[in-house]
Amino acid sequence: MWRDLAPLGRDTASGGYRRYAWTGADADCRAWFKQQADSRGLTYELDRNGNQWAWLGDPAAGDAVVTGSHLDSVPDGGAYDGPLGVVSSFAALDELRARQAVFSRPLAIVNFADEEGARFGLACVGSRLTAGQLTIEAAHRLTDGEGVTLPQAMEAAGYDPYGIGPDPERLARVGAFVELHVEQGRALDLTGDPVGIASAIWPHGRWRYDFRGEANHAGTTRIADRRDPMLTYAETVIAARREAELTGAVATFGKVSVEPNGVNAIPSLVRGWLDSRAADQETLDAVITGIEKAARAYADRHGVDLDVVRESFTPVVEFGHALRDELGAILRGEADRPVPVLGTGAGHDAGILSASIPTAMLFVRNPTGVSHSPAEFAAEDDCVAGVTALADVLEGLACR
Repeated sequence: MWRDLAPLGRDTASGGYRRYAWTGADADCRAWFKQQADSRGLTYELDRNGNQWAWLGDPAAGDAVVTGSHLDSVPDGGAYDGPLGVVSSFAALDELRARQAVFSRPLAIVNFADEEGARFGLACVGSRLTAGQLTIEAAHRLTDGEGVTLPQAMEAAGYDPYGIGPDPERLARVGAFVELHVEQGRALDLTGDPVGIASAIWPHGRWRYDFRGEANHAGTTRIADRRDPMLTYAETVIAARREAELTGAVATFGKVSVEPNGVNAIPSLVRGWLDSRAADQETLDAVITGIEKAARAYADRHGVDLDVVRESFTPVVEFGHALRDELGAILRGEADRPVPVLGTGAGHDAGILSASIPTAMLFVRNPTGVSHSPAEFAAEDDCVAGVTALADVLEGLACR
């Protein structure tokens, strides 16, 4: 499975993946998912929001155990973020069948649409729509960098954008959702454990900073006469790093657009996107307030106008202790060795769904801690350990 999926959406120059929502690469990944479902005799479903489901047992029976993740990527992302969870889910089902496990609850594997938000700027669109955390109107206003709206992109890909929306009937079928994911950090590498359990997802969000100055000639405009938004933007980037270090949070300006974007022109507009996360809401509020305060001071000093828009936000997600503890007991087994429980600064579909259904997460060790990069990696032995752990969890939950 890994070998077949690996070439899809991979850029030969960077070595990274460009599996953006509702593109050709996305369609290839979706076709791969359906083929995996069909080859195992699973019942394939495509829901109103473009999420793919592969069912073992009767979906209408309810109290189903669901696992899976996503197949889309960030720009030039790594191979493991998302796909490891989907591949491991199919592999775990294969393992359970090899064990001749007898299922007492329906089981499903899911591929959630547009988890990364790389194209339209909002993460977890498929799961947000399903859980009713994103309105149809707001979804229809989403636009990519080329001016293509979400409805236009969905229609071009052969999907109905006017049927999207909350799907409480589908969520009512689900008794528990367990998402396996490569760890996006080095906590497990430091403890020496191949697999861990998630405790919580940090609160996190995305803010757009629009710095508006005055376009002018780079060679003839005196320094004293400039209203250069690039200078204010640069100072704000440094301020973000400083505020993050002071508070123990993280803050990153990872995307920027410039107008008119000429080598010999002072910009008229610099638009930067801030991603910030922290272990708790109070800390996140402090770092965001500090960054904006510094940015406005710099803007006033240089005669630049500033608008700040919060484009997305997800509050802290504390995974339910009952399901989390049940996973811990299953994985501890006869060895009676506790499985590490760790928090994460990354958002996931499991975090979105946790407000509606019981959810939990398993992490697979990432020895470098690198993620959202072609250098993202998990050793084969650890991936196999992840499959075994997921199979054990699914057996404990669905095969009583």
